[in-house]
Amino acid sequence: MRRLLPPLTGLTMLAALAIVFLVVPTEADMGIVQRIFYFHVASAWVAFLGFFLVAGASAVYLWNGSPTADRLAYAAGEVGVLFCTLVLVTGPIWARPIWGVWWTWDPRLTMTVVLWAIYASYLMLRGFGGDDPALARYAAVLGIVGVLDIPLIVVSVRLLRGIHPAVINRTDGGTGLVDPWMRIGLLVSALALILLAAWFMDLRVRGARLEEEVAALRRELDARRGEVA
Repeated sequence: MRRLLPPLTGLTMLAALAIVFLVVPTEADMGIVQRIFYFHVASAWVAFLGFFLVAGASAVYLWNGSPTADRLAYAAGEVGVLFCTLVLVTGPIWARPIWGVWWTWDPRLTMTVVLWAIYASYLMLRGFGGDDPALARYAAVLGIVGVLDIPLIVVSVRLLRGIHPAVINRTDGGTGLVDPWMRIGLLVSALALILLAAWFMDLRVRGARLEEEVAALRRELDARRGEVA
């Protein structure tokens, strides 16, 4: 499966680009800039998935101290922050021609920034903490607590008054994706980014495991040198 991930990701990404830019009709009100929606929303979904993986793997790590779960949580946190950053970058690009401003402190946007900050802090704690197991546990708790922000983001359009549109499910019923190809484009884009995220996480988990093995070999070598000395 690992060997299939890179070509499968590439083919799915090409299919998503072809559908979004060559097949999907241009949205009547927003025009061509709306096409960024298919990657903006898909990036948000992948970021949420990554942060849920952080929470789940962190819970397993706190329960039994599994190094595999710890590596997965760290990798998922890195990938989640990457895609959350893409959300915060593509959002203003979409917003500028539609709202007339690059940024506004809409409830959904504000809570997304808060989510990004939580998991950026998680990564900083892991990065500066090194091999300290206590800091790894503190970071795991942060990774679990931080995921509680995601349900607030999802329902904020309905519960809080803001200007962020509810494109997929409108408050007045129905969907903003009136053409079937719009829904297909969103699903294929989401699949492409999910595969890309899975590839990235697999690379990061394997890299972390190799780093731990190299560190263990160095400690063993240093111990043998000490015995000889």
